[in-house]
Amino acid sequence: MKTVYSTSQSDYSIATIGSHSALQILKGAKDEGFKTICICDKASRKPYESYRVADEILEVESFGDFFTIEQELIKRNAVVIPHGSFISHLGPERVQDLQCFHYGSKGILIWESDRKKERQWLLSAGLNLPKIFERPEDIDCPVIVKFHGARGGLGYFIANSTGEFYENMKRYPAEKDYVIQEYIVGVPMYCHFFYSRLTKELEIMSFDKRYESNADSIGRIAARDQLSVHINTSYTIVGNIPVVIRESLLPQLFEMGERVVEASRDLVDAGLFGPFCLEMIVDKNLNFYVFEISARIVAGTNLYPNGSPYTDLRYDVPMSTGRRIARDIKEGIESNQFEKVLG
Repeated sequence: MKTVYSTSQSDYSIATIGSHSALQILKGAKDEGFKTICICDKASRKPYESYRVADEILEVESFGDFFTIEQELIKRNAVVIPHGSFISHLGPERVQDLQCFHYGSKGILIWESDRKKERQWLLSAGLNLPKIFERPEDIDCPVIVKFHGARGGLGYFIANSTGEFYENMKRYPAEKDYVIQEYIVGVPMYCHFFYSRLTKELEIMSFDKRYESNADSIGRIAARDQLSVHINTSYTIVGNIPVVIRESLLPQLFEMGERVVEASRDLVDAGLFGPFCLEMIVDKNLNFYVFEISARIVAGTNLYPNGSPYTDLRYDVPMSTGRRIARDIKEGIESNQFEKVLG
């Protein structure tokens, strides 16, 4: 028997944990008329009180204790919005066990979090990807070594040879789960998409590039000094920079996003929907190399709490990705299609 859900928006709340893109998610929910809940640990609640985006704060000892307040969320008909920190703290496997309402496909997070599965998905969508080396001994060009999980670039390093790989790995003796990826010289570009199961339409919301420490700051040091001080380059993300891409490249990006959504339907029921991001390098010949997908909201969208140049073209109100999520939920409730926004 089909579950009957209330069609009154006032019966629902929107919730997320206090990190990553929570400020934007909660503000967007309030802009769309929802009650909002922020799950915080003791160290994280101050911003959500100061910016007044949370109607209620539920405190836990640590984010890993999320399940201790799940019944409270169920009582409030709260729809939980996943983001990078949420997935990092709970893990994609534990997310599958959630009993409260969850926006977006839970199953697709398994494909996002496993680099082999992720690559299989992106290749099936016909995207151009950097080469992957199965063994360090096969390295024959510059590579970037990435550890698994949503860790914001922590620990990534560049190697030019097998010897350099093993030398760098001495700094990470406990890490056994990694990928060795061809390093493409070009501009990092992060394209923020949104796909709605209700409208069946793909939108490009915005773009960003990342400010990474100390990869971006090392360029301020003369080459001879870089060599003499032996700095180990880090790609830990510390912030985001707005980007407007060449307009002539937009048709290709729409096509890429549509192929990713289409391919996802062969992986999980209902496929990918809601916000997602293709993380790419654009080389000097304007070729796109997709090195990762984030199958949920990304922190680069935090640049646009009042919308981007792209959402400004489409909407008559400021439309952040957080607000677009809330509007999708709102439209699902009001059209009696609430189950289509849940996963």
